[in-house]
Parts: sequence; structure tokens; C-alpha cells
Amino acid sequence: MDVYIQVQMTDGDEDLLPRKHHDDDAGFDLHARMDTTVPPKTQALVPTGVYLGLPSNVEAQVRPRSGLAAKYGMTVLNSPGTIDTGYRGEVGVILYNTSDDTFYVKRGDRIAQMVVQKLPDVELEAVSSLDATQRGAGGFGSTGH
Repeated sequence: MDVYIQVQMTDGDEDLLPRKHHDDDAGFDLHARMDTTVPPKTQALVPTGVYLGLPSNVEAQVRPRSGLAAKYGMTVLNSPGTIDTGYRGEVGVILYNTSDDTFYVKRGDRIAQMVVQKLPDVELEAVSSLDATQRGAGGFGSTGH
């Protein structure tokens, strides 16, 4: 096992423990802890009942589920949402409804996926100038193609 993560669940919600739908999936499914309604063009914070004890140099990212996006126009508003090592509160998912229809979430529905990433040890160094590249500062938001 490469990374060991402690997971605590809200009392009575142990059935919502994040799990991979398939063994080779990248993400663990996150489930809604309670029924929620997301009206059109609005967001809702949906609790999952999940509390994580992440080790140092590990983050968990909360990402949208492609099926919810394709079928219902549902996405995760701050995607990817980052769960830092020091955070010990309940993991919540900020669902955003891009559609013109109300979206109904039932307890136990898979609402997002959580991907765990090891973080490299990074040190930023302030410098007076950067190395030149062919692109340079051009094409912010696009490579021009």
C-alpha cells in the first residue's frame, strides 16, 4: 500500500464510506449524506459524512462525475476542490446545477469522486528574470491555435 488514509464517518453513515466502483478506477465515489435539492443555476453544499486524516504530502481532490455532468448538467463548482492535509472537518461537495431543471439528490447518491494525489516537495525561488521560451508571455489562455 502506497498511501494510508484514515477515514471517519458520521455516526449512522458508515454505509457511505468512499469506495471505488471498479478496482482500477482513479477516484473514490463520494455519496450524499442527506437528501438535497439543487435548483437551476444555483449551487448547494452537499455533506458526505466523510472526515479524512490525510498524511503529509498528500492531498485529496473532489471532482465532478462525468455521468452527472453529461446527463443532468451537474458539476462541482470549485473543481477540483482541494482537501488539505490539516483539514479535519466533514468533506462537502459544492454541486452546481447548470441546467434549467431542479436536480434532486437522494441520500446515498454518488455525487462526486475523490482522487488522492501525492505532492512533491516543492520550493519556490524568487528570481529577477525567467529563462526565455519560444512562447514567452504570449497566448495567455491559449496557444494561439
